[in-house]
Amino acid sequence: QMQVLRHYMRLSQETLGTDLNIDIGLGTCTMKYSPKINEQFVRSPKLIELHPYQDESTVQGILEIMYKVSQYLKAISGMSCVSLQPSGGSQAIFANVETIRAYHEANGEGKLRNEIITTILSHPANPGAAATLGYKVITLFPGQDGLPDVEALKAALSEHTAALMLTNPEDTGIYNDKIRGFVDAVHEVGGLCAYDQANLNGVFGITRARDAGFDMCHYNLHKSFSSPHGCQGPCAGAQCVSEKLAKFVAVPTVEFDGKKYYLDYRRPDSIGKLRKFYGVPAVLVRVYAYIRSLGPDGMKEIGELSILNNNYMLKKLLTIKGLSMPWAEGKFRMEQARLSWEQLTQDTGVTTDDICRRIVDYGFQDYFSSHHPRVIPEPFTPEPVETYSKDDIDEFVEAFRSIAEEAYTDPEVVRTAPHKAALATQIDEAYMTEWDKFATTWRAYNKYLRDK
Repeated sequence: QMQVLRHYMRLSQETLGTDLNIDIGLGTCTMKYSPKINEQFVRSPKLIELHPYQDESTVQGILEIMYKVSQYLKAISGMSCVSLQPSGGSQAIFANVETIRAYHEANGEGKLRNEIITTILSHPANPGAAATLGYKVITLFPGQDGLPDVEALKAALSEHTAALMLTNPEDTGIYNDKIRGFVDAVHEVGGLCAYDQANLNGVFGITRARDAGFDMCHYNLHKSFSSPHGCQGPCAGAQCVSEKLAKFVAVPTVEFDGKKYYLDYRRPDSIGKLRKFYGVPAVLVRVYAYIRSLGPDGMKEIGELSILNNNYMLKKLLTIKGLSMPWAEGKFRMEQARLSWEQLTQDTGVTTDDICRRIVDYGFQDYFSSHHPRVIPEPFTPEPVETYSKDDIDEFVEAFRSIAEEAYTDPEVVRTAPHKAALATQIDEAYMTEWDKFATTWRAYNKYLRDK
């Protein structure tokens, strides 16, 4: 028993997170602090001993929480209907694409409307879900102001347009204040508009998807609403839609008839189930506690503090030699920004991946560079959210200042990092990107063999 205990204790000490270090570097993942009282709630036997096959009469408590969460999300989004079926953000995006298809099929235009427009800086799950469901994907690139080009959007619109799917602000942190023009242009040709709000942190209580004219949106409840981003678990998504799309959402929805809470499967036009059972109760309990403890004013303060923290951090980061913020120079950023080590790489040969490994030696988690493709060279995407203090941000910035100095004076120490990590060996990226060197599943391996 002693050896087993030591083994798991050692593993726990190799795991970084908000309890142990500063996770500012994980931009778009929104690694905020989750109040410990929320963790006590989800460890209650009343929750962990729930079983999905229990009769509804025995689970009225969790159904009430789920129902109220959906009502809060209606208010936050401005939408008319919420499904808590998606088990994550990408599955919520998939649900939205399914809903887009169901809507156009119901109007007799399913085959005609076969194109979905997105942007290069929106989450890759948007084009991924669209392509998976057979749509032609049209991708908009940013102009000099860092925003998608509205003229390019208008040129792409046609009778074949099924929807526009985009994020705002995108991962660059630049808010598109002309977003209503984008939405109106799509609506004029009969398309729908889906708002990717996986990361809500910069606009909590400040803007709402429906107020900008969107027909649907989704949330990553395990990011913006307190649950830790758990590397594929635990996570939960929410699909939020306007009144005209309500009949299509994933089942079941949680409803209340004035006496009892129940799971509603009586939706003949629904896109159906996305997964087994009814949502992720532990995450939804955290969401409920988070919203109830903050209230409307507190939730707006989340957005304001996130923006304040980010702009304070950027002011300091941009004094580091070799680091820059491309595109839209001088334009205001919101809750995060896409920075670039391109100048440092040109000067020293040290890349963003080298710095990402080296930061582990300073006691920080390796950071998020960007989604692929890397539109910004040598990218670096930090996000300080609302829960980090000024001292945390200062410590974070000075670590990168020190690494930049190392790159200019002793680049080899950065290139060969990490030196102090539990796993102090570099991983050959080829084993994560080349099909002849990896396969995530047996099915993927067989596909590789067939393609070969």
